[in-house]
Amino acid sequence: MTKRAVMTLSPAQKIEVETLAAVLNAEQIADYFGIGRTTFYSMMKRDDEIEERYKKGKARAIGAIAQTLIQKARAGDTTSMIFYLKTQAGWRETALIEHGGSITANVETEQDAAQLDNFLTELGRRMREEAEDLVIEASSGSVAKIDEEPS
Repeated sequence: MTKRAVMTLSPAQKIEVETLAAVLNAEQIADYFGIGRTTFYSMMKRDDEIEERYKKGKARAIGAIAQTLIQKARAGDTTSMIFYLKTQAGWRETALIEHGGSITANVETEQDAAQLDNFLTELGRRMREEAEDLVIEASSGSVAKIDEEPS
């Protein structure tokens, strides 16, 4: 039984991994070098330098993008603020239904009451579904409405 030759990267290719990792995932880097994904992962396990350069390249790119995101959020860019708060502060989109009016109905039989109850339950469900995109709730419980038209 013949044993396969162990693949490795040249010193120049190892440096290139760090640059590529900023914009490509591991599978794409493997394609770039003309090797399989599992081969590239095996190389990272065997050679700490390849793994360190891959992680360092990813971290630098993430850091640069995060810094730009925070600058935009601090400058008042609403989309950046919302994205940051959703990913870093636990904000999530929820539905808030408020009803300030009253509903009057003549209920003469139990069947009428059951039909009205079913109607109101379905109406509430539909309203909650439609309102989901309009409200953001912070994990602290504060609520903010997103305007449909940017101001």
